[in-house]
Amino acid sequence: MSSTSVKAHDGPLTYPNDPQFGKASPGKIGMWLFLMTDAMSFSGLLLAYGVLRATVHDWPNPVEALGGVGLSSTMTFLLICSSVSMVMAIDACKLRNRKHMLTWLAITIGGGMTFLGMQVYEYLHLFNDLGMTFNSYAHGNGLFSSTFFAITGFHGLHVLSGVLYLCYMFKLALDGRFDKGDYHLLEMAGLFWHFVDLVWILVFTFVYLL
Repeated sequence: MSSTSVKAHDGPLTYPNDPQFGKASPGKIGMWLFLMTDAMSFSGLLLAYGVLRATVHDWPNPVEALGGVGLSSTMTFLLICSSVSMVMAIDACKLRNRKHMLTWLAITIGGGMTFLGMQVYEYLHLFNDLGMTFNSYAHGNGLFSSTFFAITGFHGLHVLSGVLYLCYMFKLALDGRFDKGDYHLLEMAGLFWHFVDLVWILVFTFVYLL
């Protein structure tokens, strides 16, 4: 394997060359294009939310209407941690450490599934305790309820898709697909998962906090 030398204070450091560095496969380009179009969808939803909030005078305070942000803060922290575990899974693949790769992938999948479970719990709490439905809110404007469920539900669908995607990657890993260090497919899955996590941070900020 060829290597690259980098000059340091105490002598040259040698790093192995990454054969995929600076190269974009058709699959990766396709994933980036998909993420760009998906980002436009989320941008449209958040823009519509902002316009409605700016023009409707009796818009409720989200923190009060949603019963606080404790649960959603935990969900945010969970997704951030799952992004870290996804990075660790890809790094383990590069090092051809099959055991660690499977462990980190399982942790990432578990984080996504836990997020979905917490979202279901939040929805049930809003339905049963706070009088929110998909098109009405017992204590304020129904447009708030509609936009909240539209945005968070659309994101939840992405999390579910990401979990299923990662489950397929886990199966490929079990079958030995990544044992030779070819992390290309894992990296594509990681791009999607990081996008889902980043979007949730924006949703959490604009819908729950501001």
